[in-house]
Amino acid sequence: RLEEFLKKEVDLELSTLPDFEERVIDFSEVEQLMNSINTIPAPCAPVINPQAPNAATGTSLRVCWGLFSDDTVECYQLCYKPVSIERHSDEQAEHMLKVKETYCTITNLLPNTQYEFWVSALNASGTSPPSERAVYVTAPSPPIIKSKKIRSCENAALVCWESGDINPVDSYMVEL
Repeated sequence: RLEEFLKKEVDLELSTLPDFEERVIDFSEVEQLMNSINTIPAPCAPVINPQAPNAATGTSLRVCWGLFSDDTVECYQLCYKPVSIERHSDEQAEHMLKVKETYCTITNLLPNTQYEFWVSALNASGTSPPSERAVYVTAPSPPIIKSKKIRSCENAALVCWESGDINPVDSYMVEL
């Protein structure tokens, strides 16, 4: 039976032609509404954390910040510059880094130097206002011991050193 059925010619033409209207539909309002739904707002300003203990070496600083909102953020823009009373064009230059995380370790800094940091958040809609500025300080360089001036006796020792830092150091710790 199947063989007989397959041998028959089947007419697949429709007896009546369907009438389709050519109508142009205006989707501009719907498109505008969809775009307004999908648009994310520019993020709020991040909050930069104060310097944490042990977050500095003589040549590096670890800077951390956060957001107090659930904004969508693609990356952060971290800016910094050395804090100086005197205005030297090379030293006062602002540096900018793009960072994905909410922290960054900056290297190649000067020892015992204050740096001012601020951060902005970025997403597809724009850039947030900058955070408040925070001042971080790198650790001092180790002092240079003047070996020719060392004196000792049975109950005492005299050790002299000089600071290798441009800025004054608050205190030293001598370990025996």
